[in-house]
Amino acid sequence: MGKAKAVKKFGTFGGVFTPTLLTIMGVIMYLRLGWVVGNAGLLGAWLIIIISFLITLTTALSMSSITTNIKIGAGGAYAIISQSLGLEIGGSLGIPRYVSQGLAVTMYIFGFREGWLSIFPNHPAFIIDLVVFIIIYSISYKSADLAIRTQYIIMAIIISSLFVIVLAAYYGSMQNSTVDSLKWGTFPGSIENNFSGSDFWIVFAVFFPAATGIMAGANMSGELKDPRKSIPVGTLWAIGLSFLIYMGLAYWVARSATTEELLNNYNIMIDKSFFPPLVIAGVLGATFSSALASMVGSSRILYAMGKHQVLPASRWLGGTNKTGQPRNAMIVTGGLVFFTMLLRDLNAVAQLVTMFFLITYAMLNVVVIIEQNLGLISFRPLFKVPKWIPWVGLITSVFAMFIINATISLFSVAVVLLVYGILLQRKLTTPFEDVRSGLFVSFAEWAAKRTSQLAHRQERAWKPNLLIPVSNPESIKGVFSFLKNVAFPQGSIKLLGIGPKNRGNELADQVNELSKSFQQSNVFSSWAVIRTENFAEGVNFANQAYRGSFIKPNIVFLNMINRESYLEGFNEIINEAARLQIGVLIYSQHPNSGLGQRQMINVWIRNRAPDWKISWDIGNLDLSILVAYKLKRNWNAKIRLVTVVENEEQKEQARKFMADLMDQARLPKTEIAVYINNFNELIKKAPNADLNIFGLVPNPDFEFMEKMVDETQTTCLFIRDSGLENIFA
Repeated sequence: MGKAKAVKKFGTFGGVFTPTLLTIMGVIMYLRLGWVVGNAGLLGAWLIIIISFLITLTTALSMSSITTNIKIGAGGAYAIISQSLGLEIGGSLGIPRYVSQGLAVTMYIFGFREGWLSIFPNHPAFIIDLVVFIIIYSISYKSADLAIRTQYIIMAIIISSLFVIVLAAYYGSMQNSTVDSLKWGTFPGSIENNFSGSDFWIVFAVFFPAATGIMAGANMSGELKDPRKSIPVGTLWAIGLSFLIYMGLAYWVARSATTEELLNNYNIMIDKSFFPPLVIAGVLGATFSSALASMVGSSRILYAMGKHQVLPASRWLGGTNKTGQPRNAMIVTGGLVFFTMLLRDLNAVAQLVTMFFLITYAMLNVVVIIEQNLGLISFRPLFKVPKWIPWVGLITSVFAMFIINATISLFSVAVVLLVYGILLQRKLTTPFEDVRSGLFVSFAEWAAKRTSQLAHRQERAWKPNLLIPVSNPESIKGVFSFLKNVAFPQGSIKLLGIGPKNRGNELADQVNELSKSFQQSNVFSSWAVIRTENFAEGVNFANQAYRGSFIKPNIVFLNMINRESYLEGFNEIINEAARLQIGVLIYSQHPNSGLGQRQMINVWIRNRAPDWKISWDIGNLDLSILVAYKLKRNWNAKIRLVTVVENEEQKEQARKFMADLMDQARLPKTEIAVYINNFNELIKKAPNADLNIFGLVPNPDFEFMEKMVDETQTTCLFIRDSGLENIFA
């Protein structure tokens, strides 16, 4: 087999500066700059140019900062945003931007056709479009190297067109005085609206797309020798030079033509030049080069999304030939451009293309704002920008969107959000770590600091955060579903492996797998292993250590599966949990019935006579009801409050107490059962349920707890409050 050819890599001049400069110096410069000056006057035109380039410059500075901080892959802005904010956000911008870039190719082809027809008005329009498309597609399909070499020729033509404009100035084209030229315009409008008037922002909206070419070089990021250096240097030089050219041309045209000429003749720059054919060639070259750069750039965006498995048929889209050219992505892009050519009129979507550019600019600035404000050590760009730069870029990008067209702006944002929602459902696997991890960590730290400053008990923020000791991982499998239903959806589970040193690695692997299983069930889980042979000591040490954590355990889960462990160590754990204000949940499973049909939960309330009154502190009952309510929701079950009293008077008091409890605790569809009987007698004929919940007393009688399981013929929970829960909160 022959060796695959090395992929051609480009430097700053060919890979970034040339395509960026040529895309900025496009058809608007030749055919609409005169009209802009005619409406806004020279001062107004200069202000429009300055605002437009301020938006692109601040974004370019932000882009330069972020590209010098990451190892950027193929796809330009898509790659930058994906590697910073994740594939979902990158793809939500990359997909519409790819489509809009394809539409831009068609618009540039149509622009070329208009220039051509001004010379040869009898040539068939569609044939011109088709020939230009075939040439552009052939060059792009062959290789990016050929496209860039072609752009060198076009650059020479454009430089020549600017030279004949300079010659025109030299030989006396600037007849108007400087004083007369330096004025603010009256904004009379255009031929299309019969000069019925315009305003500053309408003229700005017409001109602004001229400045949206700063991504042309960045789109080649995957084929640059040193993108970290080339993208900032090439882009900023291209912006700086094109800004000077635009400002100079605005001055020249204001001095060389009357206001009437500027408003009525879109070809005024051609007519006033020293050698008009060269300027016409410049117009054709500008549209051709912009189309070529967009064709090459859009295919690289599609290829990058294919490499990251963002799209259907990603494996095929992310393929390259022996020379490293993304031929498959080129085929799809060619099809997209050809199809849009058949529409014949893209005025309706022209503004949409600009909007997706601006949304991309805004997100690039957002990336830098996030990175700068997180203060992470991983953000150390070689090209640093002041903090106000990305803010100016973000605000002006959003401002430009709504100035140009508020309706289309909202539609563009809606498209991006729709694509984001679709990609979010796909659960994409990110092949790199993005800034979201740092963002979430920083937010968690901020929240932890704020929470620690709060003096009250945070009862409204209560969530079940379970500490589950694990000495035998197999024992957890039988209660996995139960634990998940106690914690889901907002709670968490901390698995604590407890075992001797010789089981350390084996136990760690088993506990890790259990934790992953909870994560896959959408329950946040973490794990740790303590090497000790003393079960109670391990649990207590962990509880003590976790007191300093942000998400600290508030319930210790103990399983009565092993009689020896609970007879020896449970009391020690219960007492220490009480000292640390941690709730205790002891699970005693019935060997036959398990959790039954999961339709009814009995919560037993002790006889409170003579004080059957509702107060903020209702004793050891809050956690029992909270756990019952969690299970009720996840099982779609019912809760029954059960108590035993001695006489009719207490029965009425108990009923009123439980009715008030249901109302104030907001417990819908809860049943009440009050019996006049002896507790030990009643328990033998307890009301039917799938789970019975009892309060856990200090120094509990484990034989009595075993008896409850036998008597009720159900699995039982024995729960003790931490003192920090409140069912009324």
